[in-house]
Amino acid sequence: MRLIFMGTPDFSVPALEALAAAGHEIAAVYTQPPRPAGRGKLPRPSPVETSARALGLELRTPATLKDPAAQEAFAALKADAAVVVAYGLILPQPVLDAPALGCLNIHASLLPRWRGAAPIQRAIMAGDDRTGISIMQMEAGLDTGPVLMREATPITPEDTTASLHDRLATMGAALILRVLEQLPALTPAPQDETGATYAAKIRKEEARIDWTRPAVEIDRQIRALSPFPGAWTTAGGNRLKLLMSRVAEGAGRPGEVLHGLTIACGEGAVEILRAQRQGKQALDADTFLRGTPLAPGTILGG
Repeated sequence: MRLIFMGTPDFSVPALEALAAAGHEIAAVYTQPPRPAGRGKLPRPSPVETSARALGLELRTPATLKDPAAQEAFAALKADAAVVVAYGLILPQPVLDAPALGCLNIHASLLPRWRGAAPIQRAIMAGDDRTGISIMQMEAGLDTGPVLMREATPITPEDTTASLHDRLATMGAALILRVLEQLPALTPAPQDETGATYAAKIRKEEARIDWTRPAVEIDRQIRALSPFPGAWTTAGGNRLKLLMSRVAEGAGRPGEVLHGLTIACGEGAVEILRAQRQGKQALDADTFLRGTPLAPGTILGG
């Protein structure tokens, strides 16, 4: 097929590379413009821009698609379909209507559950036992379009947003190839609005750990916010990011170090498996404790 690809972050790259490897004609790649990053605040290209340049594909980085000239340029590509993966810009109706077979979105949840910006994090935080990929025919609403195909994967007690992100990105790349092979024979299935939930963007205040909450909830919070922004607490006035954990046996005052990096919660305890001091690298628990010993009885977050 003749395709337009639209994506920006790392999550989008496997799909772009899979489409190119499968022999689809990619008329253009749309991605967000470079953003200032790092200490020097120099413009940094998106992961999709880097991948597109390596593949020798035409690249477009409009700041908006609301401009009629940008919409005309999009339509002039005369694509069979557009594949959209975490692009980050609103697609106006003229853009949605331009490709012959429409715009297909790779979404990291089992729609209609977890529409919106943070489906991976919200699924872990909510304690869902599975998530997946949905390939959706886009319409004007936020992730409300009919679904062409879904594929599920379990969420394990060891999964973080990082591990689930990588698994879902790979699944999405494979699933969009299957969908394109079967278009236009597929019949899109409308979403059941009664099962719809919204995956709101993660707020900064959600990252601070409240040790009075149950261990199972704190464990989910830590894994959902790993690696970014990272759930955090304090020890002796210093901020600690907690990046991997599991529910453990134990009881004590909320935030109390029981032994090693096992911390008492409002109900039960969590064992911290990976942590990071501010300005330092992330370390496994044993290595972390050698450089930052925490005596039993220490209260975190005070």
